[in-house]
Amino acid sequence: MAFKLILALAVVGVAQAAFLPTLVKKVELEAPAEYQFSYSVHDEHTGDVKSQQEERHGDDVKGQYTLVDADGYRRVVDYTADEHNGFNAVVRREPLSGHKVVKSVVPVAHYVAPVAKVALPVAKYAVPVTKVLAPAHVATVSFSAPSLTYHY
Repeated sequence: MAFKLILALAVVGVAQAAFLPTLVKKVELEAPAEYQFSYSVHDEHTGDVKSQQEERHGDDVKGQYTLVDADGYRRVVDYTADEHNGFNAVVRREPLSGHKVVKSVVPVAHYVAPVAKVALPVAKYAVPVTKVLAPAHVATVSFSAPSLTYHY
């Protein structure tokens, strides 16, 4: 009886839960996103030369970054992004005058296989002396047909 009561209350609870009001709160942005940043690195010792600058007004982003490649060219990337066109980038390669191209020298590695001299031991075995003698007597073997016998 208690099971039927619990089952009935559960069914009523599930039926009433479908009609509960829900509160939906829409959050609106106070102001469109605005930022502007830039940085640059110029390290003559390592040859690391790069920079970036970017600015955003609402959903429109514009920026540029540059870097010096190892082959002596400057790579310049101008990019824009907005809701209508998505991300677009224009890449240029500009030769640099007076830029030293750093050549990395890889040391030549020679492989020398190890030489292992192994002296195999010389095994000397004494050959056993065997003498074959004739048997003292020859045994004769005889067979007879089997016979069935019963003992009571």
